[in-house]
Amino acid sequence: MTKFLIINGTMVTAERSFRGDIAIDKGKIISTGDLFPAAFSGFDVIDATHKLVLPGGIDPHVHLSLPTPAGNSSDDFISGSIAALAGGTTTIIDFVTPLRGQSLIEALNLRRKEAESASCNLALHVGISEWNDRVAKEVVQCIRGEGIRSFKAYLAYRETIGISTEQLRQLMEVVAREGALVMVHCEDGEMISFLQMGFLHEGKCSPAYHPLSRPPIAEINAIRGIIGLSEQTGCPVYIVHTSTADGAGLILAAKEKGLKVYGETCPQYLLLDDSVYSAQHSPWNILPFMMSPPIRKKDDAERLWKGLSDGTFDVVATDHCPFNLHGQKDLGINNFTKIPHGAGGIEHRLSLLYTYGVLKGKITINRFVDLVSTRPAEIFGWGGRKGKLLPGYDADVVIWDPDHVGTISVHNHLSQCDSEIYEGFHFQGKADTVIIGGKIH
Repeated sequence: MTKFLIINGTMVTAERSFRGDIAIDKGKIISTGDLFPAAFSGFDVIDATHKLVLPGGIDPHVHLSLPTPAGNSSDDFISGSIAALAGGTTTIIDFVTPLRGQSLIEALNLRRKEAESASCNLALHVGISEWNDRVAKEVVQCIRGEGIRSFKAYLAYRETIGISTEQLRQLMEVVAREGALVMVHCEDGEMISFLQMGFLHEGKCSPAYHPLSRPPIAEINAIRGIIGLSEQTGCPVYIVHTSTADGAGLILAAKEKGLKVYGETCPQYLLLDDSVYSAQHSPWNILPFMMSPPIRKKDDAERLWKGLSDGTFDVVATDHCPFNLHGQKDLGINNFTKIPHGAGGIEHRLSLLYTYGVLKGKITINRFVDLVSTRPAEIFGWGGRKGKLLPGYDADVVIWDPDHVGTISVHNHLSQCDSEIYEGFHFQGKADTVIIGGKIH
């Protein structure tokens, strides 16, 4: 493992920015500050003049090789982790999605084996696809014996992986007793199923009806209910991919009340608006943006941006889950309920947030680091190891070139997906050198 001395860079943490040097040995940061190269014999020197030095990005919400009836999501652990590293993300957290009737432990072990091909740091959340006495016992076993600290529940997708509100309450009671965390996909599944069936019955089957079947109120009601369950059970909850202004408001109010509620949003909800579903677009042009929750209005995006600076949100993740248009999303072009949901973004998260957040004055550079690295590390149990540039922390370090400019395209992204929701987006700022555990990747 190589020893590195990074000199002349501007170190950026969640608290401050300062010119400094950083020494790395045996996979750890061993020293920071005004260091003298002569004192570090045998270290490879990296000159970071005019560059920023950041803790490695942590994306706690990705779905690589996610199995669906349309096939696995198009990025596997190899391509997805390569894209993550290129974008400055050194750690990802993916999901175990057990089949109903399958042991959580069995599903966890199989997913761990599958994830061994990843080239970045990787951890797993465990999804809860059903609820009964066996699952309740296995949740405890996952926490005590397998080191799992977070569990994912869906209020949508009741026919496959979703659970009821009462089942979720029982899950939260178990998790609260064990000191762990529940993540929730907040959409009212019953409302969505009712709307979907109504549209199909009326012959309204095109992709344009996807967002209409998942209205803002479906998210808002679910978030309100989850916050109530958190207050009732004392269980910390992490609300994923918030897309609505009112949902953001509920999260902030819960935080101000002192509840253990964490908020996440994603670049697609900050940077896109519902014009992507316009009737003037052909179904093929709408397909890339089929995700749940769907893209919302510009007013929602503005409130989400505000939420990055006012404390509403703790994390900007990606929910990276791309599917190819040809052979996957097009399977439901005449029935929007059969289209697999999801899009990519793991490669672009930091550049987009830096370009359209930091450089436009919507967030500070320190808040940027907090949202993409420090807070996710703290929330998911790595507060003493990752997300900061301190001696003793893992040497997951990104040297950031603030002057690099480029344009995102399906022709140059590293994802294996045949479409790109950020097609044509210009960006400034990119990972120049990425170090994981003391190794350059």
